[in-house]
Amino acid sequence: MQILNVLAPVFLMIALGAVLQRSAFVSENFLKEANRVTYWLGLPALLFSQLVDSFHRVGGAGLMLTAMLVATMAVIVAGYLAAWLLRVPGAAAGTFVQGGFRGNLAFVGLPIIFSLPDTPLAWGVSVRTAAILTVAPMMVFYNTAAVFVLLFSQHTVGWAMVKPLLRQLATTPPLLATFAGMGFALADWTLPPVLDKTFTALGEMALPLGLLGVGGSLVTVKFGGNWRAPLAAALLKTLLSPLLGWIVGRALGLGGLEMKVLLILLACPTAIVSYTMALEMKGDEPLASGTIVLSVLTSVVALAVIVGMF
Repeated sequence: MQILNVLAPVFLMIALGAVLQRSAFVSENFLKEANRVTYWLGLPALLFSQLVDSFHRVGGAGLMLTAMLVATMAVIVAGYLAAWLLRVPGAAAGTFVQGGFRGNLAFVGLPIIFSLPDTPLAWGVSVRTAAILTVAPMMVFYNTAAVFVLLFSQHTVGWAMVKPLLRQLATTPPLLATFAGMGFALADWTLPPVLDKTFTALGEMALPLGLLGVGGSLVTVKFGGNWRAPLAAALLKTLLSPLLGWIVGRALGLGGLEMKVLLILLACPTAIVSYTMALEMKGDEPLASGTIVLSVLTSVVALAVIVGMF
């Protein structure tokens, strides 16, 4: 029953977004534009407001963040090995690796975690606060690593990578909101009540609207004919990633709830934005879209096991 109560609302919202798009109940661009609103306003507002209130307690999530970073870097290494074994062409290797490590933390991971009881953890932070404190810096890592692997596959390693990397970081609203929230917290500033309520309202909009956007995106991306590489990338993301996270988490001494949050984040399907980045940086479009679609399917199994076991 817990598995159903936690996962069903999230994946039903994704399914609803797919039905709305497929049935043409909404216009072709509606969910795309809604996703844009979420990306530029809702998610930044959620991250900013949560970090302003909780960043001073970031040490409470330090072990979880460390475990997630280590597991993700291990998946990147495994991704290159898998790409070599599958003989993924060099120009597509970056797309394959990105699909294997870049999870949809904001629009799938956070809604699942926010459906759990907001129980205090051993280090004095709650489940939701620990999730935000882990997700925010991981989004910085994801964006940086994604640009690197996509450029690396095109053999443009060097100073030529600096400009597109900085441009990507400077035009990513959730990252800017993350840095702004950290800065406000470190300066010990507080938002005026009217702005605090506005950001809170925008943040509450982000998660359900984001899930509808994910569903709509699933029925519009193109699934290529070659399914082996997308399936392998999806399994790296939703099966190997949480397995490595469990190993690292055990080594760091994470407790049951901390492990549950960590593994949920690591088992999230591949982020929709990885498709956009693959297009912008001349990656493999069918591989990117196929990985996203298949990772949603494999993540249902992985997340059900995680929610049921911990």
